[in-house]
Amino acid sequence: MANFGRNDEVIAGENSRISAGTTIKGEIKTPTDIKIDGTFEGKVTSDAKVTIGENAVIKGDIVCNDADLWGQVNGNLYVKDTLSLKDTCVVEGDLHIRRLSVELDAKFNGNCKMITEADFQALTAGDQPAMYDVPEPEEPKYDDSYTVGGPSAGSPFSVPAEEEIPEA
Repeated sequence: MANFGRNDEVIAGENSRISAGTTIKGEIKTPTDIKIDGTFEGKVTSDAKVTIGENAVIKGDIVCNDADLWGQVNGNLYVKDTLSLKDTCVVEGDLHIRRLSVELDAKFNGNCKMITEADFQALTAGDQPAMYDVPEPEEPKYDDSYTVGGPSAGSPFSVPAEEEIPEA
């Protein structure tokens, strides 16, 4: 009996919950809905719906099918279908979503990109998902041009030819 009596089947209607007053750091992966009312630092991944309660504080990315946010999130959201920003939420981060619903007093500071289901799969699939790809920094571009004396004058530090020196 290798699983020690555990039943890993997902039961319909089963939910996970982090209660108010609870603080967790790490990574959560769940096939079911999850409601977070406490404080969580890390990555949340759900194959279903993520609900962030009014007093919840999340520091990290959220990847899910749907999300309802009432609390505070400081991280990026990758939502396969619908994200609902409720009137008490505060979001600092980028949204990658298919559909968006925003209530009147919701606060959001970041970028929003509307994606397709295929985009979602590309962003979140694999050992190192594309959402964590870091672009190579660009080479700095220096402008070595100058305008002293016009383009044919040469360097401002060059010595003029003898015929260019005016007589006194």
